[in-house]
Amino acid sequence: MTYRAIYTYAWDLAETGVPAAVTEFHALHLNTVTIAGSYHAGKFLRPHGQHGKVAMLEDGTVYFHADPARYGAIKPVANSILSETDVLRELTARTDIATNVWLVLLHNTTLGTAHPDSVVRNAFGDPYYYNLCPSAPEARAYAVGLARDVTESYQVSGLSLEAPGFTPYAHGYHHEFALNRSNRWLDSLLGLCFCDHCVAAAQAQGIDARRLKAQVAADITAYLDSDVDFPDDMAEAFWTADLRADAELSRYLDFRSATVTSLVAEIRAAVRPEVTIAVIPSVARPTGGAWYEGTDLRALAQTTGIIEACFYEPSSARVAADLFDLKRRLRGTGRLRGILRPAHPDLSSKPDFLAAVELLKAGGVTELAFYNWGHLRRRNLAWIGDALRDF
Repeated sequence: MTYRAIYTYAWDLAETGVPAAVTEFHALHLNTVTIAGSYHAGKFLRPHGQHGKVAMLEDGTVYFHADPARYGAIKPVANSILSETDVLRELTARTDIATNVWLVLLHNTTLGTAHPDSVVRNAFGDPYYYNLCPSAPEARAYAVGLARDVTESYQVSGLSLEAPGFTPYAHGYHHEFALNRSNRWLDSLLGLCFCDHCVAAAQAQGIDARRLKAQVAADITAYLDSDVDFPDDMAEAFWTADLRADAELSRYLDFRSATVTSLVAEIRAAVRPEVTIAVIPSVARPTGGAWYEGTDLRALAQTTGIIEACFYEPSSARVAADLFDLKRRLRGTGRLRGILRPAHPDLSSKPDFLAAVELLKAGGVTELAFYNWGHLRRRNLAWIGDALRDF
């Protein structure tokens, strides 16, 4: 069955009721619900919410009944909605729609705060509690356990994996703030993880990670002590020059990619084979920038067979450009799915949204998903039905 999915959350489905929601999805020519099984935090505006319009999420929880025996030291935290209803169980009991579970793996402030020995740390040793490190054994065990647990406890058809790697510096924490301008060079250096797990693993591969850590710390300190502000174009050029000039930095970034790919491979091996596994490479724009998070697009496509790319662009022309680049990078490896947002800040006009759907289809992307049912106004939801009517 071709994947035509709507992304959604348990609270929206619980409020409307699963039967009524599925009826609505069928009317939009959708055949799959991609529901968040684990998620981080958020403050969401819900245009058609029946019991309030703003949702404040419980940070870093799961939306299924987890089995603690399937985890190591890091165990999932259950969302309070599970004391009232099990939406995922209701969905998987149905035969008229497929259920795909969306797992946010390592972007989790609640678990990072509780397990500081397993989080990303910058060149100064500062912890980034919002990101469990993919090099940390307990974080890896948690990610694998999460995927195995939900697929063994529920008859889901597939998984979409988000955040299996290194979350960028400028993303993921409450009220991020600085009294100096950010730039690509500074954010990239601040986002490099030099936790004990990363440094030890890199050193074991012959990378002088300790020297690199000291150099990165010295460069950041010198910049913050100066009265210089890098303009955006210069910061981009400086970061590119560092990547070209410093072989150790390039090897360290390759090490990050291998770390993430091996984690996804462990997940694929741990999950029953009939369950499809897709990787959401990044919400970086364009998608090709996902390499910084440790996302080797072609290697992950070889590992799981599916890349589910976020075409979060403000025009169909930019969607076309991202698709061209993605296909060039994958070079025929695996299947490519697309996620679109038929609303502001992306495709805010119906003609542009319909054009984006058509160009993806013409480019061979016949598996589509739309984000997100609870966030979209009803007029925007109707566009999905129009786009898929003859799909």
